[in-house]
Amino acid sequence: MGIQERKEREKERRRQQIIVAAKRVFSEKGFNKATMEDIAKEAELSPGTLYLYFKNKEELYASLSLRILQYLHLRVEHVNKEEVDPPQKIEALMEAMYDVYDFDPLIIINMFHLQSSETLKNLSPQLLSEIKDLSSKSIGGIATIFDSGIRQGFFIDRHPTALADIFWSLFSGVVLWEASKKSIDEEKDYLKPTLKIAFEIFARGIQKKR
Repeated sequence: MGIQERKEREKERRRQQIIVAAKRVFSEKGFNKATMEDIAKEAELSPGTLYLYFKNKEELYASLSLRILQYLHLRVEHVNKEEVDPPQKIEALMEAMYDVYDFDPLIIINMFHLQSSETLKNLSPQLLSEIKDLSSKSIGGIATIFDSGIRQGFFIDRHPTALADIFWSLFSGVVLWEASKKSIDEEKDYLKPTLKIAFEIFARGIQKKR
């Protein structure tokens, strides 16, 4: 292993160390109360070291979303490759969304909060571009599923990207609403049952009458 390769590995290892620490701190204190100093202490690094990897708290917070977006993209791609009819693909897509949520519930909730806040404006162009690219690919993959169903006569003739946006909004809306209810009362954990009903209603709504 060359010196440059060793340096790159060490840099990535340190970056992941910071991200793991940030996740713990954001989980315990929330985004608003957490500070870069808190994260540096958790990572056992100096605050100055953190700023070598992330320009601010917002960028570190947003970086946590990349893994979940990458997983979302992979799951949607997998659904698109399945050789089944469109209604079955919708079923597979629904299962994929459950998997995405289970992959890291805290981070996906944080990601939805991020997308609806001013935080995106404080990110570096490179990180913002990565987030936009992965989001676009995932929505595009979902739209492809609907487009196939429309062309084969299974689904109503509506713009596939609009259907993908509605599907994603349905998913994110239910997740955020149920998370807010659970934060008030821990016993109110109805996310999966509520999502199941929402997805079933959506699937029925786009079916083309034959």
